[in-house]
Amino acid sequence: MALKGKVLVAQGGGPTAVINQSVVGAVLESRKFTEVTRVYGALHGVRGVVNEDFIDLTECTTQNLLDVAGTPSSGLLSTRDKPDAEYCKKIFETCRAHDVRYFFYCGGNDSADSCRIVYEEAKAAGYEMQVIHVPKTIDNDLKVTDHCPGFGSAAKFVAQAFAGVNLDNRALPGVYLGVVMGRHAGFLTAASILAKQYPDDGPHLIYLPERPLTKEKFLADVQAAFDKYGRCIVAVSEGIVGPSGKAIAAEFTNEKDAHGNVQLSGTGALGDLLSEWVKSGTTIKRVRADTLGYLQRSFLGCVSEVDQREAREVGEKAAHYAIGHGMSGSVSIMRVGDYAVEYKLSALKDVARESVHMPDKFINADANGVTDEFVKYVKPLVGPMPTQARFSAPKVEKVLNK
Repeated sequence: MALKGKVLVAQGGGPTAVINQSVVGAVLESRKFTEVTRVYGALHGVRGVVNEDFIDLTECTTQNLLDVAGTPSSGLLSTRDKPDAEYCKKIFETCRAHDVRYFFYCGGNDSADSCRIVYEEAKAAGYEMQVIHVPKTIDNDLKVTDHCPGFGSAAKFVAQAFAGVNLDNRALPGVYLGVVMGRHAGFLTAASILAKQYPDDGPHLIYLPERPLTKEKFLADVQAAFDKYGRCIVAVSEGIVGPSGKAIAAEFTNEKDAHGNVQLSGTGALGDLLSEWVKSGTTIKRVRADTLGYLQRSFLGCVSEVDQREAREVGEKAAHYAIGHGMSGSVSIMRVGDYAVEYKLSALKDVARESVHMPDKFINADANGVTDEFVKYVKPLVGPMPTQARFSAPKVEKVLNK
């Protein structure tokens, strides 16, 4: 028999284009169960839980929920708080005070760990409560799951951004450097490969945190691509490391985020550094660098339909597992066939804290690109790309400049 009480939903960490789909999926499914007395949303994630900053989502119309589901970023707002054991105890105490029997938290591996600790607190106190971690991260670096909601849409934005850059760069050739989010995992940067439609399209080089990079190799690669194509487009992860294993960007900035991590791409320092390498180390002078930054996460109007659907379903499955089956854990996506998915509930301890990296089979032997196996992996997550066309016409014979 299902527990009778309230549902509490929260969102943590970086926003995505589809995280609201997960929350709305959980809310709509939860409202179907007669055991659920109210469905609350915590504003600003776990910080909102301990501060009791709740809104009553039971009062939302279905249409309002559907409208929010299709809107990017975190509708319940977010937080960068990284709860320790004492913080999680306060989360549990708030849940108990409000008769919360089902806690759904959308987030990455730190959020999964928070769910684990809260669940253990409830068990130790003899309080019946189910806790579900609902996965999300554009970095695509959660354990167990084949991929993460939020990644497909961010990957689509990155691929389309590089496709547009490629068209620009073909018209006015030079070297273009695009810095993409990815502190430890290169999945998002690697997705830029989908920008390629013609053999000479960029990105011509892709650099990921999983492989160390030297200045000498970087310059040799850029020069070789420029000599071959008359131009060069480079996609580079913010977290690329040097031979020492330390992030290259970390050597040039002291700015840190709420977790004490060095801000790798927030200042544009990495793009400036790589641009200077090219300008001073080659004869190429037309060099530009952009840092994609927050644009990747919640860009309005650029969303993967597969990502939207799966984000909604992981929220729905959270309600099914917790309320319908009395289970706690982390919802995982399992790929079957080509292309379909199934969902399973993983143990919180198997997902919490640690992250994954790009598998070796996805990175080419020269460590400056990706393999066909990665393309096969990422294509269904992104969905159809816009087509690009070129004039199909013969050249006219020269008269004066033969």
